[in-house]
Amino acid sequence: MNHHPTRAASPRTTAFGTIHRTMGTREWLLMVVLSIIWGGSFFLVGVAVRELPPLTIVWGRVGLAAVILLGFAGLTGRKLPSELTFWGAIFVMGVLNNLIPFVLIVWGQTHIESSLASILNATMPIFSVILAHVMTRDERLTVNRTAGIVLGWIGVTVLIGIESLQGFGVHILGQLAILGAAISYSFAAIFGRRFQRFDPIVVAAAMVSASAVMMTPMALIVDHPWTLAPGPKTLAALLGLAVLSTSLAYILYFRILSTAGATNISLVTFLIPVSAISLGMLGLGERPGWNAFAGMALIFSGLAAIDGRLLSRNKVTQAKEPSAAEIPANTTEVS
Repeated sequence: MNHHPTRAASPRTTAFGTIHRTMGTREWLLMVVLSIIWGGSFFLVGVAVRELPPLTIVWGRVGLAAVILLGFAGLTGRKLPSELTFWGAIFVMGVLNNLIPFVLIVWGQTHIESSLASILNATMPIFSVILAHVMTRDERLTVNRTAGIVLGWIGVTVLIGIESLQGFGVHILGQLAILGAAISYSFAAIFGRRFQRFDPIVVAAAMVSASAVMMTPMALIVDHPWTLAPGPKTLAALLGLAVLSTSLAYILYFRILSTAGATNISLVTFLIPVSAISLGMLGLGERPGWNAFAGMALIFSGLAAIDGRLLSRNKVTQAKEPSAAEIPANTTEVS
């Protein structure tokens, strides 16, 4: 969600078509579907953690997703690179974008509600702005971004509650785990810029495959999954995480990215908590308090300030589309 200098530019053409500055009906529909899928991941995790330990959930999610995405890549004629440098980097990407955030989110949701987790996860762009200022040369802090950071952190404080810190407990650790996941996603967004010359679907397939390889010994040694006996609902939730929240979400994300651009697709950040809260209330009986909605409003205000476009109605048509080097070849909002 980066605020780029304004410059008139003609639409770019990609393998899927032309990138448009203003999204059409199709892009908006796909965006809503994607937000529901990613928002639903918090609901599905909320179901799965009732019977399965965190490492097994993550292992099943990335393992099944790897099979699906590798199959999709093969059917569409995509081949994975053989360079060792690519695979070395992809394993790092798998750690930053899958292993760390997935495990932290699942573990965090064993102690906090899915709706709260989705709101805290939405702070990722705030961390990205800070890290990009420190780690890159072309993403410096601006007045808008600084204001967005301040608003975002006030929102997190309201969300967690000052009084909660006085009785520091496992629920606070659960909230900090989700924030840790958001930070890991932020590092992944910056690290993922090096994959811009590769097909995004190839990167996604390779990344979940590397993640599955790393998760297998961890899950087998720690959880002994063969001793578990999850019920039909839990298995369905795990399948949904792999098929919908990971495999289909990656494909939809890159489809929208190719026609709407990275700047427009960043708006999905605003939509994910809405569907997550709704599903949590309807399916899990969660009842977020007033601070959850107040904190979400402040965080969204911060994201709007960082993005910049919602503060100026002309921004969408004047915005410079990120160059190829600025488009991260990963989904930093996967959850």
